[in-house]
Amino acid sequence: MKLLPLGYALAFGSLLGACVSQDKYDAALKDAGAAHAELTKAAADLAKAKAEVAALNEAIKQAEALLGLGRKALDGETANVKELQAKLDNAIATTAQLKKELERLGKNADALLAEKGGLSSALNDAKARLEELRRAQAAAAARAKLYKELLAKFQKMIDSGELRIALRNGRMVIQLANDVLFDSGHTEIKPAGQSALAQVAGIFRSIPDRKFQVAGDTDTVPIHTDRFASNWELSTARAVEVVRFLIAQGVRPDVLSAAGYGEFDPVAPNDDATGRARNRRIEITLQPNIDELVAVPTG
Repeated sequence: MKLLPLGYALAFGSLLGACVSQDKYDAALKDAGAAHAELTKAAADLAKAKAEVAALNEAIKQAEALLGLGRKALDGETANVKELQAKLDNAIATTAQLKKELERLGKNADALLAEKGGLSSALNDAKARLEELRRAQAAAAARAKLYKELLAKFQKMIDSGELRIALRNGRMVIQLANDVLFDSGHTEIKPAGQSALAQVAGIFRSIPDRKFQVAGDTDTVPIHTDRFASNWELSTARAVEVVRFLIAQGVRPDVLSAAGYGEFDPVAPNDDATGRARNRRIEITLQPNIDELVAVPTG
């Protein structure tokens, strides 16, 4: 709205004053001033409204710009989602194909894992058995070395016929004939037997950490006296006498034991005098140590 300058309004008022009374003129002039003030205020309000509209338009433009960026970002994310979905679908299809191929070959992942576990268990069992075999081999080698050393130490007595050395059930056995040690039916050790046993005791004292079992054996000829009701008692009594003699010669008591087998552990037939003479004997067995008692696997 365009406003008339105040001068024009006053001039116009002068013209009116020529035609009207002073009171009417003053009232009209007052009304004209009020109208002008309202028009001035309306113009200011209009300008302010226009500024606000311009600011709103600018805000709308900025909002539309942000909206456009958001739409572009959403479009980009949508494209990424579609790409990832395509890759996932492809991976699922590949997995299905591989599983189908495994099934075609008669195996699946679970079977392979189970087979792996079985192979691992079998490998551990094989390692354990190998370790047992190694320990058994080491123990056998140690025994062989000891037997060789003892054989060398007893060689002079072997050559003189005072004793024999044999391997029975994997153990080294020293055999002394009863005819050298005892008279028939007696347990007193003869001088020749004492000499032989003294040499045996000297060798035993040189062997650390070993135990020995002294066993008495007879032929099948029965004995029945006031002292010995059977060959059991005779063979056992002779073994005990040998143990006592070895202890007297300095062999430790805790490494010795005594046993009697009578006629029930022969090394030769009792059909003739030669066989019966071989069966009448004292056997001293070199006992194995605990670490040599290795269970060799057979499966």
